[in-house]
Amino acid sequence: MRPDKDFDVIIIGAGPAGSACAYTLAKQGKDVMLIERGDFPGSKNMTGGRIYSYALEQLEPGLTASTDLERCVVHEQVMVMAGGRSIMLDYHDPLFNPENGVPQSYTVLRSKFDRWLANKAESAGVNIVCGIRVDDVIKENGDIIGVIAGDDKMICDLVIAADGVNSLMAQKAGLIGDIRAGSMGLGIKETIELPSEIINQRFNLKENEGTARMILGCTDGIRGGAFLYTNNDSISLGAVYSPEDIQKCGKPAHRLFQELKMHPAIYPLITDGRTVEYAAHLVGEGGYKARIAKPYQNGLLVIGDAAGFVMNMGYTVRGLDLAILSGIAAADAYLSEQDSRKTGPVYVSELEKALLPAMRAVEKYHQVMQNSSLYTEYPQMAVSLMTGIYTVDAPGTASLKTLTKQTLKANHFSWRKAAKAIWTVVKSS
Repeated sequence: MRPDKDFDVIIIGAGPAGSACAYTLAKQGKDVMLIERGDFPGSKNMTGGRIYSYALEQLEPGLTASTDLERCVVHEQVMVMAGGRSIMLDYHDPLFNPENGVPQSYTVLRSKFDRWLANKAESAGVNIVCGIRVDDVIKENGDIIGVIAGDDKMICDLVIAADGVNSLMAQKAGLIGDIRAGSMGLGIKETIELPSEIINQRFNLKENEGTARMILGCTDGIRGGAFLYTNNDSISLGAVYSPEDIQKCGKPAHRLFQELKMHPAIYPLITDGRTVEYAAHLVGEGGYKARIAKPYQNGLLVIGDAAGFVMNMGYTVRGLDLAILSGIAAADAYLSEQDSRKTGPVYVSELEKALLPAMRAVEKYHQVMQNSSLYTEYPQMAVSLMTGIYTVDAPGTASLKTLTKQTLKANHFSWRKAAKAIWTVVKSS
């Protein structure tokens, strides 16, 4: 512990990871400074439209019930598009919203949720300053002992970087270099305001029930996908595209996104809505292998998506829960070991208990999702097969086996290739 310190801990970034960390530390009496570059917590954050409640309950039992969340997700949907056609799998489970228990997950609006969680931390004693950019870290004998923000220098026991994807602090500490191709996606998200009763009608929802939908085959062959979440009085519609593929195809991302909005399966859901938010951002896509393998330096820990704690499994995306867990892990590490040269290894041990096994379990998913056929041939074959099944224009009816053979042949796809594709997915799961 440094005798000349201004704070015990300085946290950069008031997203879920930073605020969860700050809240945990402040409740234990630590002197914490939380610095946010935006005008208020959540003002610059657009990624993430859903949170799993178990993470909030780990932060503090009972916290979910007092949080400013949107709708409880009871419909898990996967949609496949090809041209103007689409298929949708809808898994409805009322048990996700138990009558006397904590619902499994909620849709969220980051501008509301991040501000609420930061206010929670502030009420516990955290000093929060907004509209401040941290420019650099202060080093002493190779160890990080504070931060520089404009003309201000602040000394502390520990700096925690929660400054988002492509973390500037992690770069300054020498933990990451340039962005690696394939590890990032370009995300676009639009929040479209609609009356609650209209959303209920269009998505077949009861009051406070919500839908989370993942969409494949909507990116014009570009690696990526889309998502849709229903909020109380709005819909969050977004898409993520491979920057490399966008560059090759020459079509701007905003045009691709506009085409998604105009799709016959999407437009009726958002028509007459009013856009209240539109933003674009880099998002982590690499999963376990793209995380920062050593998320610490003497005097510095990296948490949240700054450390690459994001999982995209295709059928769902997890980031906010991992952000909160990593924030708790960092706080627990400092509370148990305040020697800045020992805090990092303790933090990794906490991560191993909190979230790394879950990330390792799906680490090969990213490799599977690099298969370009997922975005071209497979959606086309799926909807072609459905067309064959449901088209009735002659007395004779082809069997499902015949239709499948015809679909594979029409798409120049052999049984052997299909079996290989299925085996690849099985091996990765």
